[in-house]
Amino acid sequence: MLTADQIAHFQRDGFLVLDEVVPAAIRDAVEVEYAGLVYEMAARLGIDWRGGVLPTLRAVHDAGHDWFQPLDISLPGSRIVPDTPFHYGPAVHALLTCDAILDIAAGLLGPRITSTPIQHLRIKPPQRTVAADAPAHITRTMWHQDRAVAHPEADATDMVTVWVAMTDATEANGYLMVRPLAPGQPMLPHCPLEQTAIPDAHLDGDPVPLPVRAGGVVLLDPMIPHAARDNETEDCRWSFDLRYQRTGQPTGRAHFPDFAVRPGPPPDWRTVRDRWLDARARAAQAPHVPIHRWTSDSPHCA
Repeated sequence: MLTADQIAHFQRDGFLVLDEVVPAAIRDAVEVEYAGLVYEMAARLGIDWRGGVLPTLRAVHDAGHDWFQPLDISLPGSRIVPDTPFHYGPAVHALLTCDAILDIAAGLLGPRITSTPIQHLRIKPPQRTVAADAPAHITRTMWHQDRAVAHPEADATDMVTVWVAMTDATEANGYLMVRPLAPGQPMLPHCPLEQTAIPDAHLDGDPVPLPVRAGGVVLLDPMIPHAARDNETEDCRWSFDLRYQRTGQPTGRAHFPDFAVRPGPPPDWRTVRDRWLDARARAAQAPHVPIHRWTSDSPHCA
């Protein structure tokens, strides 16, 4: 649970770093679950799959295999087809419904909480190995506000981002950074750059680094500008980007599934996975729904 001082810090500054939140047993189960996926990829490519999940994934990455979307925990913002891959398994579900995380979310949002569909795996391989045409999510993360990468219907939704560190997040491997939250922080212009991002001319203040150890979390207000550095090490940096909101408010991704987590119990993991499968089937038959509101013809993007 959050203390009164921690809640006040978050409400004032828009961020909070907490160590030792996610139990090792949950992180270990997630690693085992992902090892199975990564080792299967490696075996298909004729790569030695016995070196541990992240070293093996590094080998899969170095071989030029497209691994990001098959490992991600949600569908992409690009065009969805009947077999667009994603992963939602029991260990991932246990992470999303971890009591320690939900207690923190409840301290900020109240007792009725929903897990939103704006959630992603974040694994960043060494930047020097990333090809120019690689998915944006595996490179540095450009400055943005989480509110701005949801549909406008969710602009008043009470929401918090919980960024979960599976490995230590350091300066060298690309920790998160925030810009000070202005009083009454406005929505800043965003442009479709390498990613949907705030142009430099609209960024104020010096970045505040947010290193965190494995098992810790970074809490982010949906309006705080934040980014992540390149990974300049030789190892992969691993995290999950999760979001929670007050139940009954728009999620900002109405075409993707959400589910209530408090008061519990949450649905079974198979139920949530099947909702994602149903969403994929519907999306594959329907016109594409862009997930971002920003277009390149804005005067801010000239």
